[in-house]
Parts: sequence; C-alpha cells; structure tokens
Amino acid sequence: MLRRAPVSRKQVAEATGISSATVTRAVDLLIEEGVLQEGSEIVSESRGRRAVLLDLVADRSYVLGIDLGASNTRFVLADLVANPALAREIRTPSDLDADALAQWLAREVRAACGSKWPLVEAICLGLPGAVSRIDRSVSNATHVPQVEGHGFLNAFEAAVGVSVLTDNDANLALLGEQRFGAARTSPTAAILTLGTGLGAGLAIDGKVLKGDHGLIGEFGQLPVGPLGARLENMVTGPGILQQAAEAGLPLDTPADLFVEHATGHLHALRAQFDHALMIVLTAISVSCEPETIVLGGGIAKSLTTSLGRYQAALERNLSISPALVPTVLGDFSGAVGAVVASLHALYTDLGIEQRFLAELPASQTLTPQSIRMVQMSSPSQHALATSHPGAATPPDTGS
Repeated sequence: MLRRAPVSRKQVAEATGISSATVTRAVDLLIEEGVLQEGSEIVSESRGRRAVLLDLVADRSYVLGIDLGASNTRFVLADLVANPALAREIRTPSDLDADALAQWLAREVRAACGSKWPLVEAICLGLPGAVSRIDRSVSNATHVPQVEGHGFLNAFEAAVGVSVLTDNDANLALLGEQRFGAARTSPTAAILTLGTGLGAGLAIDGKVLKGDHGLIGEFGQLPVGPLGARLENMVTGPGILQQAAEAGLPLDTPADLFVEHATGHLHALRAQFDHALMIVLTAISVSCEPETIVLGGGIAKSLTTSLGRYQAALERNLSISPALVPTVLGDFSGAVGAVVASLHALYTDLGIEQRFLAELPASQTLTPQSIRMVQMSSPSQHALATSHPGAATPPDTGS
C-alpha cells in the first residue's frame, strides 16, 4: 500500500502473492485500525468485475522533521505518505543556554503544528555536530555548543513529550536528497554542506554511514592549513570572513569572494579556498566512491558555475569523478531528511521490514514547490522570526 496506493484488494494479492482471503482479512484489520480506507471510486477489472480502491489514511499520523542550525532553524510537518502540511524557517536564538534553547524550540514547533500536534507520532532532529549512536550524546557542535552532551536533547524531548530521533544535519540532508532531491538515482552518494560550518554525509547502497561516535564525514576536522588549521576554517562563511580580515580585504559577505575575474589578494584567497575545497571533495570521493556529490549550504550557492571545473579537476587527479550537483531541496534538505527518518520510524512501528525502508516513502510529494506552497499558507514568518529578542538577524556567513 505504501508503494502503490490506491489499489484494489485483488491488485494487492497479485503484487504480493498472498491469497485473496488473507489479503481481505489483513485489509479489514487495517481498516479497523484506521490505517486504510475504502475509496468511493469503482474500478473495472477482468470479466466485468468491479472493485473498490483502497488507500492509506494519510492524515491519521504526522511526523516532524527539524533542522536546527547555527543561524536558522527549519522544520517540516508531513503526513503518513510525506505530504507536507507546514514548513517554517526561523532565526535560531544565539543567546540561550541548553535548556532555554530546548524550550524555545519546543514552543515554536508546538505552536506551528497547532491542532495537528496531538497527531505527531515521530520527531527527528538534525543537529550541527557529531551524534553518538551509542548514547545520543553530541560533540563537535562548534557553532551551537549548547546542544553538546545530553542536556539539550533531554530537555527538548521532555518539552515535546514525544520520543525524539536525532542525527547529524548533513546525514539527514543526504537522506532528503536521496529520497526527494538531487541524489534520487544514486544509491551511493555524498553531500557536502558549506555554510556557517562544514558538514558531510556518505551513503553506500542507499544506507547513510554512521559511526558509533558520529564522526564519519567530519572532514572539517582535517588539519590542512598553516600550523594545522582545520579545513573547516578555510571553506566556511566565518572562516572566509576571518581570512579576508587578516588579509586586509573588505568582504561584506562570503559571497564577495566568488566574484568573477578577481585579482590580487582576493584572487589568492579564492585560490586558497579552491585548494581546500578540492581536498575535501577528494577525501569524499576516495572514502566511498560516490556516484554523486550534492553541494548545499549558503557557500555552495556561489559555486554553481564552478562545479564543472571542480569535477574536471577531480577526474584529472583520480581518473574518475562523481557528478557534482547542487542541492534540489535547497535549505530544507536537512528538514526533509528528518521527515524521512521520522517516517521510517513510523513505518517500522507499523511492521515494515528494515530492508524495504530505503525505497520509502515512495511518493514524490516533498518538493521545493510543495514546501513553498505550505510556507506561503503559513502565518507570518516575520512574527515567528522575531518571537525572541535573541533571534535578531546575524551577519550573513553563508548558512
């Protein structure tokens, strides 16, 4: 049903090889539980027989996908088959401790969901740090240190009253792009996000790689600069602005680095950026041989016209190169991936086997267009963005 609905009982029996009697009993039970419903449409079948189409009761349950970033927080509410019901983008307060940040986030999502909140059965939260698979502790959250340890997550979970899944934001962004975005046809793929921080996610055969301590893909920690400076400091928004200031260059935003025909110190700074970026692209390429590397984040928006040049350089160095493509889901990749992770948890509770999750949800309903539509139908973003005095617009660092 999750793959093909709406379908008839006969079509279910034919697709699964299960007897018609068993299908009927299972369908009746699922109708009783409120998972399936009979439609009013009658379809013609062989020998003049007619049957009622069955469909999922999509709005019986909702899931919430959240991407908490240093500058902005984005979240998407979706139903059982990934139809988006709302999408929000708000500024992340910068002056709150762990508990206060958790309470702020809980208030925002509960208020946004409104009357649908009681139907939210799963929540996934993406965080800009390494998330341990062993005990859910968070580390290396350089730009949002409040979420490190256990305090923030425990406080948020208590405030929402729902069990919360959590993962690194780049891992979730990759999951979103594989189900609904630029890596839909690439089971082995990677994502590189460049904004306030550097994030990377890797997937082999449709499975996102996760280590016990969440450090897989933390390429920003590589000591590649002078005196062991971390790679993250050379390709992210804050790092670009700091290097420009040290060189006496008046950059108002990181995007100013990527003007055409740069000369002098600006050209040298861009060459340094390109060198650092090639290091991380090479590291990703040799780590899992992805068919596609998706580039996202504020900095990546300035690199669209350069992707062909970077791809050609990779091919010269490695003899082969993954396709370098911009994100399709844009800034909502992480939130959409969190929706997918939440739905997988919900499907597991419904009895779906793990081996089938990679192809679900099967619909292509979570698109940039559908996200924009639910954003446009939402209450004023300005009112939400200014709901806390600490949420004032920070300097643009490419997030």
